Amino acid sequence: MYNRVFLVGNLARDPELRYTPAGVAVARFAIAVNRPKKGGDSQADFISVVAWRRLAEICAEYLKKGRQVAVSGRLEIRTFTGKDGQPRSFSEVTLDDMQMLGKRTDEPGKAENVSVNSSEEQADEEIPF
Repeated sequence: MYNRVFLVGNLARDPELRYTPAGVAVARFAIAVNRPKKGGDSQADFISVVAWRRLAEICAEYLKKGRQVAVSGRLEIRTFTGKDGQPRSFSEVTLDDMQMLGKRTDEPGKAENVSVNSSEEQADEEIPF
């Protein structure tokens, strides 16, 4: 089996950085990905993304709403029971790799193309869940 998602889109909101009780960083954000429709129009899908550990801290520091980004990771679908007793589900991409695209908004004219891989940055970190 293979579960891999590659997306390119713009951040719909700034990443929200939090820490677990064990001190593990986790950042959540959403990206807007255009889906072309017949007739030349397009519609945006808003995809939830979660990053862990150092990658979460990097996302929180460098990513801002509107920034173009390429992400890859695995798709996870979670189910739960809502307050009304009805089953609910949601999907999110657990980030493995992130690449900032386009130009930085705080330095006009200066191109930036930075790539971060979660497996490289976690090599010397052992944090239990």
